Amino acid sequence: MPASLVQKRRPPPAHWRAAVLRAIVWAHRWLGVGLGLVMLVWCLSGFVMMYVDYPRLTAAERRLGLAPLDLSQPLADLSGSLPAETMLAGFRLEMLGDRPVLRLQPVGGHGPRPGEQMRATPLLLDAVTGQPVATLTAEQVVTLADDAARRSGIAGTALEAELIEADQWTVQNARRHQPLYKVPFNDAAGSVLYVAGASGELVQQTTRWERFWGWLGAVPHWLYPTLLRQQPVLWTQVVIWLSLAGCFLTLAGIIIGLVRLRRRDGSLSVPYRGLWRWHHVSGLVAGLLTLSWVASGLLSMNPWGLLDSEAGQWRGRLAGTLTGADAAHALALAPGLALPPDTVMLEAAPLGGRLYLAAVTRDGQIQRFDAGGRPAPLKETEISDAITTSGTHITELGLLTEPDDYYYAHKGVVALPIWRAILADAEATRLYIDAGSGVLLRAFDAPARQFRWWQDGLHRLDFAWIRARPLWDLLVIPALAAVSLLCATGSWMGLRRLGLKRRRRRRPGRVQRTTMLSNPP
Repeated sequence: MPASLVQKRRPPPAHWRAAVLRAIVWAHRWLGVGLGLVMLVWCLSGFVMMYVDYPRLTAAERRLGLAPLDLSQPLADLSGSLPAETMLAGFRLEMLGDRPVLRLQPVGGHGPRPGEQMRATPLLLDAVTGQPVATLTAEQVVTLADDAARRSGIAGTALEAELIEADQWTVQNARRHQPLYKVPFNDAAGSVLYVAGASGELVQQTTRWERFWGWLGAVPHWLYPTLLRQQPVLWTQVVIWLSLAGCFLTLAGIIIGLVRLRRRDGSLSVPYRGLWRWHHVSGLVAGLLTLSWVASGLLSMNPWGLLDSEAGQWRGRLAGTLTGADAAHALALAPGLALPPDTVMLEAAPLGGRLYLAAVTRDGQIQRFDAGGRPAPLKETEISDAITTSGTHITELGLLTEPDDYYYAHKGVVALPIWRAILADAEATRLYIDAGSGVLLRAFDAPARQFRWWQDGLHRLDFAWIRARPLWDLLVIPALAAVSLLCATGSWMGLRRLGLKRRRRRRPGRVQRTTMLSNPP
């Protein structure tokens, strides 16, 4: 093509560029009036969440509340009350008051981690009679809560049990634990235990200190008021769209800040005074960090299934099938097992289609038994056989003695050592298998690994080289302070400008003066 026919792309006319910039400025200014306050709340509550998380019942706390497993009574034959072909995701044997009970988890939920509460409400059978356990009364709930509190070291006694649908600290799982009882204690810590009436399980535990900081931290940070969180779909959409708007607000601010940074003479300087100057400078310093935090918060909601993972399917693939016949066999086997002292539960830990039982002690130690009742420490060959039986080859299998980039705890500790298997599939899936029980604890395919970096990496600045404290605190606190300053100055200026416009409407004949900005756009 002749050079004369080649038309060079011309930049848009100056008035078009100015019009686009004015539109961005207008959107940034007025969107920031309300959304800036929301982002400021996210920042301030983030300071709290650096040190205090949402109140939750940990596996260790739940074990402390359990009575030692007493199998001295003859146990039932379940062949008449539990069909052998019933498919189960898991089961465990533990005490309910002075009676051993068998908790059955039907297929449909994920299998449990040894010592942790099952995710779905299990069926409950009396292990002595083999019959379903009736829903507990309020008086029975108080007795159970008192016993659990005494074993957990909670001073004081239980007060009257209150039947609730949900409150701020049970809003996540209240529906599947109905009827749900709230049992306050008259101790100095203001302890409250929550007990599921259908199963007798302790499902939540809070103190006055945790609730106070929860209101200042997790509740505003996650937009977690009970009224909104009780509507999961609505809550999800609110968080997603507010986060999207926050991304636009921040990106618009970065564009404006860079455009206004250069004066006509070509020198770089800030053309503002007062709060506008602070807002501009903090935006230039912390704008990209703000954008990364808001965007990673958005992705933590997995909007529109962008980071859908199928890694959870590996729990069932690795364990194999579990049936009512296995539960009946375990109950018949249990009295003859050489259980460790202070065992509080005995639960299924199948691997490769074979039944194993894990005895869990009060302090979390695990003793594994095979289907014949013999001690069966986990072997490397069992793991490799279970994985290859599923149709997948192994790239790497080894015993991990230190946390890695995917198996670690942001706060607290994780159980070690643990078996790590890296698979030769398209996703390079990583499996982390408990060295005591053989139960899969975590699994990461490619989307799950991406989620880890977007959420824990960018949102929490959770990288191995800065994870150690106090280095992490020394880096995160100034960064969060800079973002807070950016949001605070932007919100204040927006609100002040809104107030000025309202006063001008009331007094249209009078000229208003302000030194807030030398030459506002």
